[in-house]
Parts: sequence; C-alpha cells; structure tokens
Amino acid sequence: MNVEPPSATSSSAGSGAPPSQRKERGAIAAQACETCRSRKQKCDEARPKCGTCQKFKLDCRYREPQPTKKDKTLSEILDRLKLIEGKVDQLGFQQVHPSPYEPSQRSQTRPAPAQAGGGSGDSVPTTASIQPSGQSSPTPQKPQPYKYVSAVHKLMAWPVVRQVLDSGQTEIPNLHAVIQDRDPPLELLEQQRSRRKLATDGMEGLTMDDRALLGLRVDAHRNPTVVRLSDLDWPTVESLSKAYFDTFNFIYPIMDRQAFNTTILTSVVENGFNEGVASTLVCLVFALGAVALADSQNMPFMRYKGQMGRPPDRAADRPPGLAFFNEARKRLGFSMAECSLESVQIHALAGLYYESCSRHLEFWRMTISASMACHALISANPGELESPRLDLIRRVFWHCSIMETYLNLELEIPLTGLDKLEGKVGLPDFSGPFCEADYLGNQESRFQEHFASQIVLRQLSVGFHDTMRDATGPTAAPMPFPPPDRQTQPSEGSNPVITTINHLAYQLDQWRALLPVHLRWSDGQASAFSTPIPDLFTQGGMYPPQQMQAMFTADISSPSAPYPYATDVQVAMLRTRYYYTKYLLYRPAIYKALHHTNMLSTDDAKAVAECLKASLKWPIIMAPTCHRKRLVPCLFFWTQNLLGVLILLHLSQQVPVLSNIRARFCDNTFDMDATDTVNLSIAWIRDLKDVDATAEWCWNVLRGMYRLDD
Repeated sequence: MNVEPPSATSSSAGSGAPPSQRKERGAIAAQACETCRSRKQKCDEARPKCGTCQKFKLDCRYREPQPTKKDKTLSEILDRLKLIEGKVDQLGFQQVHPSPYEPSQRSQTRPAPAQAGGGSGDSVPTTASIQPSGQSSPTPQKPQPYKYVSAVHKLMAWPVVRQVLDSGQTEIPNLHAVIQDRDPPLELLEQQRSRRKLATDGMEGLTMDDRALLGLRVDAHRNPTVVRLSDLDWPTVESLSKAYFDTFNFIYPIMDRQAFNTTILTSVVENGFNEGVASTLVCLVFALGAVALADSQNMPFMRYKGQMGRPPDRAADRPPGLAFFNEARKRLGFSMAECSLESVQIHALAGLYYESCSRHLEFWRMTISASMACHALISANPGELESPRLDLIRRVFWHCSIMETYLNLELEIPLTGLDKLEGKVGLPDFSGPFCEADYLGNQESRFQEHFASQIVLRQLSVGFHDTMRDATGPTAAPMPFPPPDRQTQPSEGSNPVITTINHLAYQLDQWRALLPVHLRWSDGQASAFSTPIPDLFTQGGMYPPQQMQAMFTADISSPSAPYPYATDVQVAMLRTRYYYTKYLLYRPAIYKALHHTNMLSTDDAKAVAECLKASLKWPIIMAPTCHRKRLVPCLFFWTQNLLGVLILLHLSQQVPVLSNIRARFCDNTFDMDATDTVNLSIAWIRDLKDVDATAEWCWNVLRGMYRLDD
C-alpha cells in the first residue's frame, strides 16, 4: 500500500486545523530500498520498484518507516483498517448496512439493572433502554456477530433478555454462570448433581406400594417377605412385559416383542436370572413396565397443592420400577463392553429409565454410551448389517441418532459420529416378523409411521440448524434446499435471512403435507384427532364425549383417560417437534426486533408473528400427555424450551415493538391461546420442580417474571 509521507498527509488536511503554538516539524526523510542501501548508492525511491532494481530485475524492498512519538499516522491507519476488517467480516450476505442480526458494541456489555421506580415492580425495559453511549469505552471490544443457536441458555444471553432477568426482584441462582457458560454448558450439567442419588437396593427393597403396583399379595399385619426375581409368577411377568411393549416400545421401537417373549424372556424364566445380557434386558423391560403401570394408574410426578385430588407421590425417593432397575444395574458391568445389539439396547433402555425419573445427567451418559455402542456394533461387526436383525439394528440406530441430535441442539454436546453412518445403515422398513399384539397396536397407533416421520424430521432439523448458522453468521452459505414455487416466494426487497427462513419453513410445511394421512393435521386443529379417527377410540363408549371432541385439551384440572398404546404421546411428540422446529426457524426475527427495531421491515414483523404463533399450545403440555411425563422423551429438553417460550411471551407483552406486532399480525385468538400456553407451561414446570433440578432452576427464573408463589 502506497502511504503518503506525513508531510503530504498534513498538507492535504487543509487549513481548517488550528495553528500550532510550536514550530512545525519537518518531513520525515524517505528511506532508500534495501538493495541500494546494501550497494551504498543513491536510490530514486520510485514505487513499487526503484530504477536500479528495475534495471537489474531485482526484488525491491523498502523498510517500513517507524512512527515517531508524535507521528502516529501509520499506527492509526492500521488500527482503523483492523476495525474495518472486523466490521466487514461481520457483514452477512455482503449487505451495505450492518447485519440486523448482530448486537451493537454497547449491547455486548452487561446492561445495568433497571432502577426500581414508583410504578410496577414488573416493568420491563424495552430496546429504547439500551442505547449506545456517546463516549467510546477506553478499551473497546470487538462486537461479536449474532450466532444462530437453538439452546435456551443462549437466548437468555441476548442483551435485552439479560437486562430483563437482571432487573427482576428475585435473585436467580447461577444465572450469569449459566449464561456465560461455554458449550456444552457445564453449569447446567452441574445442576443435576444436586439431587440425591437413587437408592441402590434391589428386590429386597420392594415397598408395600411397589408390591401393590405389581399385583403381589400384601398383608398389612405381617412383615413382608423378601421377593426375589425368581419368585415372580407368570401373570406378573406377563403384565410387566406387556405394559412396556404397549407403551415405551411404541414410542421407542428398539425391542422386538416376539423375539423377547419367545427367546429372551422364556430363557430367563426357565433357567433363572444370571449376569448375562438376557437377564439385564429382562430387568430393564420390567423396570420400564413398572413405570408404564404407574402411568396407567395416574401416578405422575409431584403435584401442586393436591392437584387431581391426590397427595404427592414419592417420585423423588423411590420411582416406580427402581427395584428391577437396580437388579439391571448390578448386571450392567458384565456386558457394557460387548459389541452387540443387546449392549446398545441395554444402554438405551437404561437411559430411558433414568429420564423417566428426571435423572438427566445419567440419561445423557447412557444415551451417549448407547450411541457409541451402536457405532462399535456397526464398525466391529459389519456382518450384522446382512443378518435377519438388520431392521431392528436400523431402528436402534435411528433411536440413538434422534436422541443425541436433540441433546446436541440444546446442549451442544458433541455428536458421536453416528451421522456419518446413516448411508451405510439405511432407514428401517419394519420388514421383520411381527406378533399379533404389535400388528394390532400399529393398526391403531401407527407407531411405525410415527417413527419414520420422526427420522425425517430429525434430518430436516439438522439441515435447518446448519443452514441457519450459515445464514446468520459472519459468512453466508448457498441455499442447500430448493426454493418454493413462485406463489410462496418472498418479496424481492426482503432481507436475505428472512428469505432463507421462509424457504426452510416451506420445506417444513412440505414435510407435514407429505405425512401419511393418519398423521396429518392442520394449524387450526393441532389438538384434534387425525382423520379418520381410529376405531379403537370410538368403540363402546371407552372415552367420555368431551374427550372425543379433541385429542388434547388445555383443561388439566382432572386426569383424562390415557389413550392405549401411548398414542397421545406419539401424536403430541410429532406435532410438538414440528412447532418447535418452526419456532426455532423464526426466532432470529425476535432478536432483530428487540435489538434493531429501526431496521425492522414488514417481512421481519411477519416472521416475529410466526415465531410467536409457533410457540403456542404445544400438544405435549396439554392433557392427557402432560400427565404422562414419565413416557415423554427428553424431559429436560422440553422443560428448557418451555422456559424460552415463557420468556418470549412475557417480552411480547412488555416490549412495545413486540406487543405492536402481536396486535397487528396475530389473529383474534392469539391472546387467549397465549394465556393458555403460559398457564400450561408454568404448570408443567411446577409439576416437576420438586423432583427435577432443571425444572427447579427454571422455576426460579420465572418466579419474578410471572410473580409465582411456591
């Protein structure tokens, strides 16, 4: 770069500068090139090559002039160049204006807590309360570009959200540690250690309630005798097995009922329990079967103030099925290093049990262990992919992949590499032999189609996540998805990020439109039965008329009759994951509305409205599914995301730009649905807070925001 001498620079500045009191310093002498200096001859100092170097075709190099104490022109130029380079690096899609998805330099610093005034103690600062100061900081920090993330604790780090949380009257434990935590968030993981560990006694620890749940004889006047696994009669064994396969295995189809009943269970019953994988699998199936029996008897987690007219259960001390689970834990060490399908199933089932009693850290560990065991099975025993068990291996593989993907989206826990084996493994087609019970269950619940649809939605979610990180980051990536037809194309002047979001939302809607007919629903009927209604629900007046009007209801005051085959859980999960994905796609527009209001366009406002509408009345938080939390996959995941929904709905009422968008672009039913969503989400977290460390922390975040009492 040809930099003029300081004298030229000062002279070109014009006469507008005030006259100096001291004598003007002379120009700094120019320097000869390195070649002429070594030859000790005069250099004509021509640029880029002097005459001597041009004549002899030599490399011409000039020393950089060192700025003197008072001549800092070059240093200032270099500093400005670095600042400009930083700003250019942050321009997504090569926009002329700064990206609306980047926080201002001021917003990167911690906002000062709002002063309590004479008004409402629940007043929330708006974007107008975060203004850049006229004076620059003595040590300015380079602004960090907005990075698309799905994790809720990253949403809480948004400057406006951070200021709202800081201005609350209730102190939130470890708030700043969680917000500033790295990925994966160690502080969130550490929260799980605060809970008391599960008891370790096996069958000898069966209580009177456990015996009653299992249908064992109970004599209140005599001390109960110790029940051993070998003492279980066939009706009890059959009841536990059926309870598991009619619920958990329809949600997570990782076991083969026919093979289990005819081979594994029969062998254990005839030969007794030992330390082998068969006995471990049977104990885990019994443990989850006991959980399913507790669910069928309306024994959920702790209830708030005698909700549903029953005293709180002892979920925090002895969850259902613990005796069987501990028997499995005693045997787990003997098979944990095997490269077998059974090893994958054991870790996956153990993870499901841990999550059913809100032991999230253990659930994460078992889930990752199942994924690694699955990776080892495919890598070490490739012949298994040509065996008759191929379809079951595929189902286990995709179960592990779905679970670890959602952990990655919420906690940034690294993937195990299963995604690189997707092409090698292939998709399940449920081509294996099925017993009559599974055939009838599939006819009524369509669990095979549900599982296949979850796999496709998982693949879409990963693609959306990667695309959005590129679209809102410092560099833009080309669109990996085909654009929609002309009727759905955004306007020509729309923001490229909004264009990307609309394209991805179109892909999501296409996924829903292509669902099997028994699984489809429309936005206006997210709580309704799929059509046609399965015959099982209309036979013999099994369900009251009011329950037949809709599959899900916001009235959670009384327990609903649980649907067979956990059909409501399957339907709720599929629909909720659709709305969750849509909510994530449009959430960057909320960031722009909060932090760059002056750059908000009509398309941006519509995207904000779409995000808010996608957060309403997720079926998973409505009855009857909300009463069956033990069967719901990834409780931690949903509790965290409900916290994020509650924060944004609160801001949509308090921040003027969001409340205006809410009034203008949302329909007349929005306010009522938003109120229902707030009540349902708070009830979800309240129901878990006494047994779940994550829910307890979320409750502390919400107490001041929504003025909740314990």
